[in-house]
Amino acid sequence: MNPGSVGPNLAVPMTPLNFEQQSYRDANHMPASNLPAAMMPATPASAIDIPMPTLQNIVSTVNLGVPLDLKKIALHARNAEYNPKRFAAVIMRIREPRTTALIFSSGKMVCTGAKSEDASRLAARKYARIVQKLGFDAKFTEFKVQNMVGSCDVRFPIQLEGLCVTHTQFSTYEPELFPGLIYRMVKPRVVLLIFVSGKVVITGAKFKKDIDDAFSQIYPILKGFKK
Repeated sequence: MNPGSVGPNLAVPMTPLNFEQQSYRDANHMPASNLPAAMMPATPASAIDIPMPTLQNIVSTVNLGVPLDLKKIALHARNAEYNPKRFAAVIMRIREPRTTALIFSSGKMVCTGAKSEDASRLAARKYARIVQKLGFDAKFTEFKVQNMVGSCDVRFPIQLEGLCVTHTQFSTYEPELFPGLIYRMVKPRVVLLIFVSGKVVITGAKFKKDIDDAFSQIYPILKGFKK
């Protein structure tokens, strides 16, 4: 793995929210499809009519600005593990905010698991401070949110087959490969995982507003395919 290019496609072992969301916190983990670009699918519904999605995971990156001795970090830091044969980074965890960091020898770091951008920034600063206390001249630069994941429950079952047929240019539904319908929205550019149970996962956003806007667009569409 090239640590200089780490971003939202990085998967970290974490406690799953449920079966439908497990391992699908990132669009790059989903079955591939070749869909044409298309216009925005729907007019947003009134905020009064729809539930609000909640953030489940933030993936952010930071540059500590100094080469790191990963063996030293793993040896002296608490809650840290390093197995270079399996993965070229130290995996470190803290409880508050409950997050996981991937720390690379280049000084690049990925922080995942926070429930808000502020919590992600706070966690990343705590990891940087841990590295500083181990004797490295670590800085806190280039903090950037790479991916936000939100979820919501519309509280009614959805006809995924009909949704896929009607919105075929946006949708991929292959239940033998993945139990949810994959809906690729153009504006905002996010991916929605829609399950027959009514659970919806939104991934690929850089801002919370994108998650809210995407859900306000998809909700009236889903109501039209209520079982």
